[in-house]
Amino acid sequence: MKIEPMTSLIGAEIIGANLGNLSVSEFEVIHDAFTKHLVLFFRDQDELSPEVQISFAKRFGNLHYHPAAPKSKKYPELFVIHSHKNSKFADGNGWHSDVSCDSEPPLGSCLQLHVLPSIGGDTLFANMYAAYETLSSTMQRFLSTLTAIHESEHLYRGRYEERGVDDTNKIYPTAEHPLIRTHPVSGRQSIYVNPSFTTKIKDLSGSESKSLLSFIYNHQQRPEFQVRFRWSKNAIALWDNRCTQHFALWDYWPDERKGNRVTIKGEKPFYRASPLVESKLKISDRNN
Repeated sequence: MKIEPMTSLIGAEIIGANLGNLSVSEFEVIHDAFTKHLVLFFRDQDELSPEVQISFAKRFGNLHYHPAAPKSKKYPELFVIHSHKNSKFADGNGWHSDVSCDSEPPLGSCLQLHVLPSIGGDTLFANMYAAYETLSSTMQRFLSTLTAIHESEHLYRGRYEERGVDDTNKIYPTAEHPLIRTHPVSGRQSIYVNPSFTTKIKDLSGSESKSLLSFIYNHQQRPEFQVRFRWSKNAIALWDNRCTQHFALWDYWPDERKGNRVTIKGEKPFYRASPLVESKLKISDRNN
């Protein structure tokens, strides 16, 4: 296998990997690249069967079940991504981290697209480590004291009605997470709020919360933090929801876009300041 970074901050293409038949050592290379590059892309793949895609994702951990999307009895882990000329929405069309409203939101997501529009349909990914690390030490310290509320009612209620989901009596998840979270593998800090699910900063007044979130969202979406992926048939994207956000552009209507996503269950987000970071902050405070 060959790993080709796509930008200096985020994204790499893995060339020569067969995700349906990976050795232990090959998977370890992919896992290390996943931690380093945050999102991985695999082209020239066969169309994975649900069993193979589920099996690959399970190598990262237990799987996550979407709280709103329709599920098949045979493959409840599989989330079918599908938009067409009659769709009222397209999944992922807005900056977000997948299902951040869950108490234990997803570790990562693995998407393969089988049907592509004739033009458009790219996905943007943004590095939330970089968003955190380019803030001043004063702002980093302040944000690390805050808790954000993530909700889903406003997104999911009635969303999948056209696909046969009756959610009249369903209670959709809501959660409180630290605004800055620590990655359990890399130990790095990232900003963990997004404009799709985050509704308020718990510790602030309504106007303060709105103003601060607006600032954070504008900062998170800086182009230099991003990589843009142009899909090819049966290409696969594997991204880390703990330190990235993504935006699936719906710029291809009335064309069709369809594929399968399998999502890996994560842990409850936490914040743990590293001694090195604390030392740097104290030095910066003294110098200022």
